[in-house]
Amino acid sequence: MSAGRAHRRGLPVPRTRRQQEQAPGRGRRRRGLERDIPHIPPWLSADDLQKMWLLSSGQVVSKSRVPAHGQIMRVRLRAAGDDAKGDAEGDVSPASPEGDCQDGRCGLIKRPGDLYEVLAFHLDRVLGLNRSLPAVARRFSSRLLPYSYTDGALRPIIWWAPDLQHLQDANNDQNSCALGWLQYQEMLQPHRPMPVDRDTPCSSIPRSEWSRLALFDFLLQVHDRLDRYCCGFQPDPSEPCVEEMLHEKCRNPAELVLVHILVRRSAPSRLVFIDNAGRPQHPEEKLNFRLLQGIGSFPAAAVARLRSGRLQSLLLQSLRLDRELWESQGGAEGLRPLLHTIDRRAQILLRHIQEHNLTVFEDSPR
Repeated sequence: MSAGRAHRRGLPVPRTRRQQEQAPGRGRRRRGLERDIPHIPPWLSADDLQKMWLLSSGQVVSKSRVPAHGQIMRVRLRAAGDDAKGDAEGDVSPASPEGDCQDGRCGLIKRPGDLYEVLAFHLDRVLGLNRSLPAVARRFSSRLLPYSYTDGALRPIIWWAPDLQHLQDANNDQNSCALGWLQYQEMLQPHRPMPVDRDTPCSSIPRSEWSRLALFDFLLQVHDRLDRYCCGFQPDPSEPCVEEMLHEKCRNPAELVLVHILVRRSAPSRLVFIDNAGRPQHPEEKLNFRLLQGIGSFPAAAVARLRSGRLQSLLLQSLRLDRELWESQGGAEGLRPLLHTIDRRAQILLRHIQEHNLTVFEDSPR
């Protein structure tokens, strides 16, 4: 939900209809989540599919603004077949900030430029990280929403996790704990035992979680979490980190803080990856290796998938489920340049692992 990403370009420009590759199914155009694919990818769980279906087809029954994030709308959804008594569109009051979303039937509608978050969700699942929240692409027509949300533009909608843990600090409410860069680097030291003091920020998060985050953020070039100051590359003058004078703080590492470090109350030792749109057009010569600083090992299953040479084909297999995204981008032909960029970054990451003699660790059960 971070501000200042208007400079980022979204997904590639859609190709013409004749150039679009038709996804497998019964041959007719469908909206939302594709349910005709004969083989559901094994990396998507039944819970993932249920949430994706809710997000793609659920009726909007109420809405609420997210404080300090004016371009994001939280909506409550009613799945097809649910009891509609007293729940018809327009018959309910706007959702309260907390109470109406505790049953897990809410989503965040984000900006069209954040559409990359949908690809990021599928990348997370293909790699077996399972730390991102389900996301789909969707067009909205509900009369409960402002016109800017119903003008036909394709937007990502992200599942709202009701038990995300937030700090009470209004200026730092997008974190579960306050963590500075120097503290973070200290936590990554291989021979340093994890702190036993439960009051230590992020004390319950093991080093393996940071490894997953670093791998994911490098592939997507997400700077907002680990390097919101753009200390790891020379930013353009139009970058928010320059416009907001954050880049100047790189001279003093003690002033640098991490953002969007979140866990769920039900799983305080597992990070939750939010705001994953990253930078699809970030140039290869400016890749931010600071995101990998201090990381000594990576999850074995994710590294094996990067080495397999099948990353692009597996992502295409997964993205076919999202019919709206698939058709808007021109199918496989339109998506391949973007997936090639991800694959190139994967090869660079593998070379980094080899050159620095970094290790892999076996993943814990999901």
